[in-house]
Amino acid sequence: MTSIRAAAETDREAILKIIAPVLRAGETYAVDSDLSEAAMLDYWFLPAHEVFVAVDDGEVVGTYYLMANQRGGGQHVANCGYMVSPKAQGRGLAQAMCEHSQEIAKARGFLAMQFNHVVSSNTRAVALWQRLGFDIVGTLPKAFRHPVHGLVDSYVMFKTF
Repeated sequence: MTSIRAAAETDREAILKIIAPVLRAGETYAVDSDLSEAAMLDYWFLPAHEVFVAVDDGEVVGTYYLMANQRGGGQHVANCGYMVSPKAQGRGLAQAMCEHSQEIAKARGFLAMQFNHVVSSNTRAVALWQRLGFDIVGTLPKAFRHPVHGLVDSYVMFKTF
């Protein structure tokens, strides 16, 4: 049984094991792929990020952060980033975390959620977000330099609550 909860300081090592391979691969996040482990954790735990973990049988198998997408007049729109451990992929964790993040976002007073840079070659994520009601509201032509596919489009995806 998987549960989702706020991340604790003691989760940092488990979170690093999830985020480091994803960030190093450089295929889905617009973040430098050569960050040190400390810098990766600094990124995931930015002060603006509220971090959560998905736990299965006592093991952290996924993580996400929630934040305001913008300040001022845009602070009513949430933004999130999600990652799942490779050994836990295909079990619905990304969907569970996205649904959880939307519940938390609504409870925090957000009125919508926006993903700013969904890499078009990340077809599983694009399909999942669409299945969960997110629309592609913009295409950023060749906005992401994929290490295998070269320049690919990124999508802005949006959902109103």
